[in-house]
Amino acid sequence: MKRVITFGTFDVFHVGHLRILERARALGDYLIVGVSTDAMNIDKKGRAPIYPQDERREIVLGLACVDEAFYEESLALKGEYIQRYQADLLVMGDDWAGRFDEFRRLCEVIYLPRTPSISTTAVIERVRR
Repeated sequence: MKRVITFGTFDVFHVGHLRILERARALGDYLIVGVSTDAMNIDKKGRAPIYPQDERREIVLGLACVDEAFYEESLALKGEYIQRYQADLLVMGDDWAGRFDEFRRLCEVIYLPRTPSISTTAVIERVRR
């Protein structure tokens, strides 16, 4: 069984999130998703997510393509998460290209193209207008 792991905030869930999760799942037999905690999001992006971590994790877990989800507490723990969940493949969006190549010693690493013209930031800006 090929175990795939990916990570994200998944705030203001949109079709781009769905597509990358579906494509990640298609690359293996079991998809594990790390959902960044509220605290991690504040540290990384300088703002709290629109939706709290419990709701974001619940949304991700409700998808047919997702088998398991956990809270990602730090970018620095990615290697530990890969090992803990015995991942064979790490999938990330290509906006992270090259940033996680160091984990090739633990598993295969693939960067998938993002869905064009959609991002959480763009959705939030559209709602504000």
